[in-house]
Amino acid sequence: MSDFRRPLGFEDALRPPVDVRRARITRPVLRPPGRAGDAAAYGQLARIIRRAPEVMVKVTGKTRDGGHLKRHLDYISRNGELTLEGSDGARFEGRAAVQALASDWAAEAAMSPGRRGDSPLSRSIVLSMPKGTDPMRLHDAARAFATEPFGERFPYVFALHDEGGHPHVHLTVRALGSDGGRLNPRKADLEVWRRRFAKALRDRGVEAEASPRRARGVTRKAERTPVRKMRERFAAGPGPAPRVMVSAWRQASSNPGRATPWEAAIRERQTRIRRALAAEAVALSHSERAEDRALGAALMDHLRRLPKVATREEQLSRLSDRSRDAPGRRR
Repeated sequence: MSDFRRPLGFEDALRPPVDVRRARITRPVLRPPGRAGDAAAYGQLARIIRRAPEVMVKVTGKTRDGGHLKRHLDYISRNGELTLEGSDGARFEGRAAVQALASDWAAEAAMSPGRRGDSPLSRSIVLSMPKGTDPMRLHDAARAFATEPFGERFPYVFALHDEGGHPHVHLTVRALGSDGGRLNPRKADLEVWRRRFAKALRDRGVEAEASPRRARGVTRKAERTPVRKMRERFAAGPGPAPRVMVSAWRQASSNPGRATPWEAAIRERQTRIRRALAAEAVALSHSERAEDRALGAALMDHLRRLPKVATREEQLSRLSDRSRDAPGRRR
């Protein structure tokens, strides 16, 4: 970027939603100070402007006992048809090897002193990218990613699934660590994992980012899959409206035209972030460097394309209109 130093006001948009210093499993690497740190922030901003694909790192569940673990490993190995890979390149081929691994983990957990009966044997994590990502590079990135937070402390195995051109990796990590510790990740750990998985992908030539929703103009969490499926059935005709939607409709209709305190806070934060981004675009446009001016122009275009901040009432109104207008919707 330009040679002179100045505060990077837009970094509030890049700040993760949780304090990564609270991570338990992985020590976060703080952004380096000075020009190198500035370059990292501008690099992330450029990827957001390009709409680089966002990574997903999600803890999908846990296994409760040896039988549950065996069924889960059967699933991710496709009953032994897929090879499970572990730390240090360990490979488990065939259903007998997979079942033996599950028995070993269950036996070690049973011998752990002070283990509670409801303690999980393992935690299940899914690493994925949008459809069309190169599956082998995704697999290599998953291998590199798993080594850092788990390494030799928490044994793990993983397998690549590539059905329908949507590659994703199932990573199963033993909850009992080799040092007797338990794998109990916080939200901060997940945020660090997202960042590191995205970097592992970029190191392998895959465009990837792990940005906060606020930087992309997204103000609400994604709709949960069960709610989305119920809403789609409701829109098609045969299914009832999800209770969460009915409750939200009632709340919105009881206070028409009035934003809740948290919605007002969302609007205020988005206004502050967009003003900071606009100020950065203006500053970049006055730089002597052509690449700075190009980034400034792209940033301004990004701001124009950001979605309008909508209250829940406005969103529900649009959903209601789409539901009424859906083909085949009973009236």
